Amino acid sequence: MTGLTEPTGPTGPTGPTITITTPDALDAAAVRAVAAGARLHLDDALLAAVGERRAAAVAALAEGAPAYGVTSGMGALADRRLTAEEQAGHSVRLMAARAVGEAPWLEQPESRALVAVRLRTLLHPESGVSADLCARLAALLGRPDPLPPVPRTGNGAAGEILPLAHAWADLAADGLGPKEGIALLAGTPLATALALLRAEETRVLAHQAVLAAAGAIAVAGVPHDPYRPELARDDDVLAGVLADLGRRLGDAPDPTLRRHLQAPVSLRVVGPVLAAVHRAATALEDAAARALCGVTDSPAFLDDAFVGTPGFHGIDLAATAAGARYAVVHAAAVGAARVHRLLDPEVTGLPAQLSADPGPQAGLTPLHKRLVGEVRAVADGGVPLPMETSQGQEDVQSFALEESERLRVALGAWRTVLAGELLAVHQARLLGAPVPTALQPALDEVAAVLPEGADDRPRGTDLAAISALLAAGWSSPAPPAAGR
Repeated sequence: MTGLTEPTGPTGPTGPTITITTPDALDAAAVRAVAAGARLHLDDALLAAVGERRAAAVAALAEGAPAYGVTSGMGALADRRLTAEEQAGHSVRLMAARAVGEAPWLEQPESRALVAVRLRTLLHPESGVSADLCARLAALLGRPDPLPPVPRTGNGAAGEILPLAHAWADLAADGLGPKEGIALLAGTPLATALALLRAEETRVLAHQAVLAAAGAIAVAGVPHDPYRPELARDDDVLAGVLADLGRRLGDAPDPTLRRHLQAPVSLRVVGPVLAAVHRAATALEDAAARALCGVTDSPAFLDDAFVGTPGFHGIDLAATAAGARYAVVHAAAVGAARVHRLLDPEVTGLPAQLSADPGPQAGLTPLHKRLVGEVRAVADGGVPLPMETSQGQEDVQSFALEESERLRVALGAWRTVLAGELLAVHQARLLGAPVPTALQPALDEVAAVLPEGADDRPRGTDLAAISALLAAGWSSPAPPAAGR
């Protein structure tokens, strides 16, 4: 793979060691901690229980029990019975033939999350893998060198066998026992891991968006009527967003100084838009929780027999990722619209286009054009159509990984829009717009990464600086999830 871009991000453990005593202990919080650099230690009693199930699975195979992908070929070749000699090396061969991906690769935190989720599923009784394999997976998270590159796109399989074949290259090279190859390739561990990371990223951006929107509301000097907490009634999610917004805004502007009785829609709908984002993140987290607990092996070792399952079909994860992307793209579009409103002196009472010298200087109109382009680039998207593969054996796909990637790109676009909105608020502040006291420390942090002055300059550099500030957790840690 010479010349291909290597995965980026932290390459080794940087956090604490988490002891796992039951499969359930490797929950969403633990997976996210592993992504951030934590190590895992598997309790001896847990490994002993895994070993007992492994012994039962091996005994069943020795008695001649048929098992898809263990005693047979895969896909359209599932009816081909393997000889004892062929079965011996089958787990390793499964990886080599399916490693057909290439760059772009997952970032290392994403790969670490994948290892953690895969380990969670292998610790379930129905996996039938060895305690040694589970210990080797845990050991991967403690080594200082990078995990193997895993492609983030190009998965046209019914499950995730293509990227997973890359993920376990090192394990396969060191040898795998019967059923361990198919167990490593089964289920939706990557979509599950990415769902957990994307949901957290979505919540952080939603929290940051409250501050950006509060800044825009303050600059526009619009009435605070749409942000009254009682408008939420029994909607706890909306109530949480409005309460956060209210804390940032402080007192409403003097009615005698208002320029307009009613604000443009983009400024009025902050609460419902961000509440929808929080709900979408919750749905994604819930789908990931179901996947963590579900039976994902196929075949699964249940009641001392190997049975086929549909646990590889990640429609739950795909649908919730698509729903989150819809909410995120809408939030980005609304944010870009707010920036456009801030360029209008009829809305803000500030110089046209937030220019330090309207006419000779353009101000932020070019910035708004950039934000419109960002939104347009992620606005398309429908339901992916299934296509037959494996000679018709796989005649439908969920495309959960592709939906996760589209969500990741949409989140990146929203972060750019938020950076643009904060840049517009900063520029308005330089031009004399007042901002609430509660917002000033956060906006001071934005100002600290920007050059001084309000004159025209290449604003792409400004956007990049604020985007990096957001990605580093500006204004974080986020408050508890609204309505949770």
